[in-house]
Amino acid sequence: MADSTQQMEQQPTTLQRFKASHFWHSFRIDRVAQLSFIVFLIYALLAIFASVIAPFDPYDASQIDIMNSEIPPSWEEGGEEGFLLGTDAQGRDMLSTILYGTRVSLMIGLCAVALQALLGIVIGLTAGYIGGRVDSLLMRIADIQLSFSTLMVAIIVLAVFQATFGTELYQQLAMIMLILVIGIAEWPQYARTIRASVLAEKKKEYVDAARVMGFGRLRIMFRHILPNTLSPILVISTVQIANAIISEASLSFLGLGMPVSQPSLGSLISSGFEYIFSGAWWITVIPGVVLVVLVLVMNLLGDWMRDVLNPKLYKG
Repeated sequence: MADSTQQMEQQPTTLQRFKASHFWHSFRIDRVAQLSFIVFLIYALLAIFASVIAPFDPYDASQIDIMNSEIPPSWEEGGEEGFLLGTDAQGRDMLSTILYGTRVSLMIGLCAVALQALLGIVIGLTAGYIGGRVDSLLMRIADIQLSFSTLMVAIIVLAVFQATFGTELYQQLAMIMLILVIGIAEWPQYARTIRASVLAEKKKEYVDAARVMGFGRLRIMFRHILPNTLSPILVISTVQIANAIISEASLSFLGLGMPVSQPSLGSLISSGFEYIFSGAWWITVIPGVVLVVLVLVMNLLGDWMRDVLNPKLYKG
């Protein structure tokens, strides 16, 4: 009894195992990954608590005064202390609008990637595990999907929807439409990667043992094979969030994204572009810098995770 109690006390906890892992060790020695994670965490916290941190509510018309339009940042000549980053052409405080816009961009990016992952994982698991004609059919569909760029598909779908159902309805459903279009357009990235992992995993002994024990296909696929394919899913997700945010910003810049009344970073850049040469550079430049930094840190985190979670690059 005493021996068993001593063994339980000596068994490392989950936190101790995590601290002893290669993942944590690589993170501790990589300054770029640490800085990127800190910056992304700041972005996430600012987006979550935007309604608390922002000095104004850009969605509240009573807090917007057109007479305050195009006020430069506080450090520029003519700036006001009440508008730290200046105001846009509608008189909205830029700091508040950027905080709310960052939340919208992150929400679209995360939800679109969640939809991509859901579709890609289900299709990739099905194609890799079942194989045969089902595999060939699903992968041919993925090849056809990959032959079209995300932006081209999104522009066609969103433009047709806007022309058919009107601008007013589109503005009400803009976020949902962007999530659906970006999510559905990018699922083959997940499906092909998961399929390749499943083809390697389903030949292993633990899968054969699960079959012998009489487990069904769905249980083997989702309870046994899927957990062993999480590493590539994490890497793809990190990069795809950045790609989704860029896609949303591009569509907003073309007038097919979020409406002006519910700005994202992309729609903020678009709305201020016509003023950039008239001296009101901050309306476009500041949201542009915020967007570039966000995408940069996401890509840096994705590159770091790819290197750490790739066993071929592990040096011990």
